Amino acid sequence: MKHSTFIWFFSPTALAMLLFIAFPIVSVLVQSVHAPHKAVLVEVETCTPLVGCTIETSIDQEATRAIREEKPIGRFIGLEIFSDRGHLAISEVSKIWSISENFNEFFTKLGNLPFYRAMAFTLTFTFIVTPLVVIVGFLIALNVNALHDRIKGVVVFFSLLPFVITPLIGALVLFWMIDSRGILGSAIQWIFADPNLSLKASTGLMWISLIVYGVWHAAPFAFVIFYAGLQTLPADQLEAAQIDGATRAQQVRYVVLPHLMPLVSFVALIQLMDNFRVFEPIVGFNASAHAQSLSWFIFNDLGGETRQLSSASATSVLTIIGVTILLLPVLRRTWRDFMEKAK
Repeated sequence: MKHSTFIWFFSPTALAMLLFIAFPIVSVLVQSVHAPHKAVLVEVETCTPLVGCTIETSIDQEATRAIREEKPIGRFIGLEIFSDRGHLAISEVSKIWSISENFNEFFTKLGNLPFYRAMAFTLTFTFIVTPLVVIVGFLIALNVNALHDRIKGVVVFFSLLPFVITPLIGALVLFWMIDSRGILGSAIQWIFADPNLSLKASTGLMWISLIVYGVWHAAPFAFVIFYAGLQTLPADQLEAAQIDGATRAQQVRYVVLPHLMPLVSFVALIQLMDNFRVFEPIVGFNASAHAQSLSWFIFNDLGGETRQLSSASATSVLTIIGVTILLLPVLRRTWRDFMEKAK
């Protein structure tokens, strides 16, 4: 392909990436190191014959408005927001480390800080849901691929339903099911013979419910990818393995899995990004009292009457850094496989 043809072909994509990815990231970075201007306060002395003179402090609206119009982005504060108690809490973490006698005590006290409590749930959700989605999706794809052609289409349709449903709606449906009046909530109360048992009242059970929802919703995506990959599996390799006397498990391990490894890396890459930004299940389950994520922090900062744009931007930057760190091993593996094939 000629260079001029490639440039014209790639230009729309590059422009879209600049407008919808690069510029917003730069904007978030700039906003995260700025804070709103402080209001200009003035002291006014009021004197009356009976009371005497009193000094009252009020906001100078005109001066405050003038400063904000002059520098609408706010005042530069550097990394102050990143180190405050609502984010990395550098001073608080140092103090906890100095007074903690062991690692268990340190991590227990660290969990009392809002950012690290949200990070704990985010990482737990990511590292449990991601491998389970890959495994469950792969097993579903193997079993569906082995079905008879007459029923395969129906099974594929029902397997895709959790992925077709809007995430928030799916979370609400499961949330109603685990309610004490729902089918799952009532069944659990009957099994444990405890009419007061509620999945919504326990932090641990709520975390499990969110993880189960995450696997239920995302497994169909992995299933579709692996099922499509199985259709490209060379039949001669399987036949050779069968002739050599390989069992079903050995065929999967030595023939199917190596063929699908690029797709495994792709699914893991997508799921790591999605799961680290978990948000809809927390809102749908109304679980913010038991589980908070970094994305929920951003949503909470942007809501209400006082929008904390700087705080939300700082959390967004930390989320981007976290996603990048998680993706590095997968990207390195993908790049290494690509270079080996290119040789």
